Amino acid sequence: MREYMLCLFAAAAVTYFLTPPVRALALKWGMVAPVRDRDVHDTPTPRLGGLAMAGGLLMGLLLASKLPMMSAVFDGSNTVMALLSGCAIIVILGIVDDKWGLDAPTKLAGQVLAAGVMAFQGIAIIWLPIGGTFVLDPLTSVLFTVIIVLVSINAINFVDGLDGLAAGIVAVAAGAFFIYAYVLSVELGLERATLATLVSVVLVGMGLGFLPNNLFPARIFMGDTGSMLLGLLLAAATITLSGQVDPSALSGGAFLPTLLPVILPLAVMALPLVDLGLAVIRRTRAGRNPFAPDKQHLHHRLLQMGHSQRRAVFLMYAWTALIAGAALTIAFFPLIYAGVGTAVGIVILVFLMKQTPSDLGNGQVNESPGRIDRIG
Repeated sequence: MREYMLCLFAAAAVTYFLTPPVRALALKWGMVAPVRDRDVHDTPTPRLGGLAMAGGLLMGLLLASKLPMMSAVFDGSNTVMALLSGCAIIVILGIVDDKWGLDAPTKLAGQVLAAGVMAFQGIAIIWLPIGGTFVLDPLTSVLFTVIIVLVSINAINFVDGLDGLAAGIVAVAAGAFFIYAYVLSVELGLERATLATLVSVVLVGMGLGFLPNNLFPARIFMGDTGSMLLGLLLAAATITLSGQVDPSALSGGAFLPTLLPVILPLAVMALPLVDLGLAVIRRTRAGRNPFAPDKQHLHHRLLQMGHSQRRAVFLMYAWTALIAGAALTIAFFPLIYAGVGTAVGIVILVFLMKQTPSDLGNGQVNESPGRIDRIG
């Protein structure tokens, strides 16, 4: 655990200290999000923050390769190189988009390329919980992997609509996934130094390191460089863990043990996935492009209820933590504990959602609600 924490702090520190120079570089290169009619931020803000997070990722992995226990992740395996290859493609794609703006088909093609490169090098879904454990053939494995990566990337892309929202949600989700992967390795006697646990803990560090400059009022946006990188890494952590766990070995207090390696990733990303699904349904029903921006995302609806941007963001954090916590409880404790805890959490959060600043007698916070749907 100590070595994982060192990797977390290294990723956070490098991300934090790289963010100001990256911001200056974005301003110099003209990579600035302008104020548009459909936006509500009133000051042009530099993007490209994902480049600082990429630096944090590299430092976390570099440090891990030098640590005694963590070095096992890099020995005799091609998965780290597969991960770095996919990340390199997605970062380059993001930089180009943050500078010039790419159309949806071009971005989708780049995302497919990044996912395919990872899949062909070993980061791929190899089984599905159908009739026990259904092993996929190589081609189907690659196709499923590409789909999962695309969904993850675009889910994070869509939720990146308020200052600090995507970075915080990913940090919470990755933290829950790290706990699951680490405890699972202890419980089942698996190798504790795995790429899934390492990527998860580094993701937490990247998010925490970026947040000080990204919380409202944001000094920099992560842009597509950041949101796509975070989505890719979440997908990679999910895929590498599911590929290493024999679902039939999961037993004890776990509910639906065979499905847990599938359920937990869905739980920790529940809000981004729900937001993505609702956006696609909403836009296609209206006869619009699924990637066409609108102002009906979950976080926008919190703003419309009267919450300030900061309050809306922290409510989204809380919902993410609640759902992920429920999944963790299901994984390692009897179902009754997860049910009672989740029910209490839902009641508290629903109450807080209904208590806007004006309801509390403080008046509306004098705070811009943030930008509307910069990317998704």
